[in-house]
Amino acid sequence: MDVIFSCTKCMQELVVEASGSGSEIECPSCKTSLIVPEVDAANVHTSAPIESSAAAKEDVHYSVPQSNKPVEPLIKSALPTLEFAKDGEKTLRIKTIRRTDCVEVDRDRFDERVSEFLQAVGEKNIVSINAVNYSHEDMKSKAMITDYGVLIVFKG
Repeated sequence: MDVIFSCTKCMQELVVEASGSGSEIECPSCKTSLIVPEVDAANVHTSAPIESSAAAKEDVHYSVPQSNKPVEPLIKSALPTLEFAKDGEKTLRIKTIRRTDCVEVDRDRFDERVSEFLQAVGEKNIVSINAVNYSHEDMKSKAMITDYGVLIVFKG
């Protein structure tokens, strides 16, 4: 059973267990000292907190859409893998290789991956190789990390 009352200064609604009636507390919003009122019919709450929440009152009915015709996929398939044209018309393409994508179990394979890609393209098809610096947020530490990579422009 809980006692529900409002702060006299900031009107913040407070909920305290009935056993705390008569004790002095500090309002978490404005830090005013308050005395928890005695339990009476006007300020007592006996139901579980979830029963009074908006989620408990919401009545939702879901239906599965049905159709007789083919449905357009909502998730597009991945782009085809990069293929190099051996003969004929070649167009300019771009490949970006980030160092963070090349680290495997504390082993940095950035140089190997760049070398493998450059060998697959061939020296005569490389237009330019540019170093790039970028920043991203580390998911574990939430810190901004600056890293590097290469942007390769090639014919393929």
